Amino acid sequence: MGYTTAPWVGFGEALAAVAGALTGLLFVALSVKGDVVAASRSLSSRAAETLVLFMISVLVLVAVLLVAPQPAAALGSELLAVAVVSGAALLILDRRAGHDSDQVVARFIERFSPNTITAVLVGVAGITFLVKAGGGLYWLIPATVASLVGGVVNAWLFLVRVTG
Repeated sequence: MGYTTAPWVGFGEALAAVAGALTGLLFVALSVKGDVVAASRSLSSRAAETLVLFMISVLVLVAVLLVAPQPAAALGSELLAVAVVSGAALLILDRRAGHDSDQVVARFIERFSPNTITAVLVGVAGITFLVKAGGGLYWLIPATVASLVGGVVNAWLFLVRVTG
């Protein structure tokens, strides 16, 4: 089952709905605290990281790639591309946010944001799907859990921890 896409279509559809709703939560949290987030390069970068985590699940990782009918080689290659692009974007945003922030919420988000884990797990899913050994699409389960849980924690921290 980890090497064919048909059984994963329902998973992709359900995940798209969940991640879409959570993306809405992020926008609500950011709009409530928009002035404070906009004034801080660290917080705005962390907000962008959270959005990338949700988008990995909602648009690219599962919702679009798994549900779209395509050859297996294309899906595996696309998963690898998603891992590289999202990993690079998350790394750039993390460096832009910095680590010596005086914002307490930024330090909390640094601890709870599973950026590297998500990108690596997506890459592992792509590689093992292409070689048809090692788990294949089953690696998408921990990848999506990591991205969604990390994103939810980040959105919650923006909502309750950002003061201003």
